[in-house]
Amino acid sequence: MEKKRAIGLLEKYFFTTEEAAAFLGISKQALSSLVKRGKIERVEKGQVSLFFKDDLEARKDAQVILRKKYRPYT
Repeated sequence: MEKKRAIGLLEKYFFTTEEAAAFLGISKQALSSLVKRGKIERVEKGQVSLFFKDDLEARKDAQVILRKKYRPYT
């Protein structure tokens, strides 16, 4: 029972690298760049990286604003 609850919490609050990149509509390399520049926080456990859903949702909202500002004609 505890395993199911833990998995449910992981799925509710975290994205994997692939899920995070797809959610933001960017490549994994671009996601890695955001992490390196401190724009998004990642949690690492061994070879697995997880991203907080709340952080990604905030970044997605910011991306809309940034794209309008720096690419007004697209």
